[in-house]
Amino acid sequence: MIEKIGTNAGKVWTLLDEAGTQNVKDLKKSSKLTDKDLYAALGWLAREGKVALVEDGKELFVSLI
Repeated sequence: MIEKIGTNAGKVWTLLDEAGTQNVKDLKKSSKLTDKDLYAALGWLAREGKVALVEDGKELFVSLI
């Protein structure tokens, strides 16, 4: 499971590097990950200090740091 989360975190990081800041809905669509896998990957990246998460109203935006 840890390997899968790390792989998904790499995929999310690459998407953010290419596209820039995205909301979680768009990131989920472009990554084709399940909610569980996407949030696990975001948690991994957040723990490593590689992403910033910003709430704007009801939306959550993710960007690389």
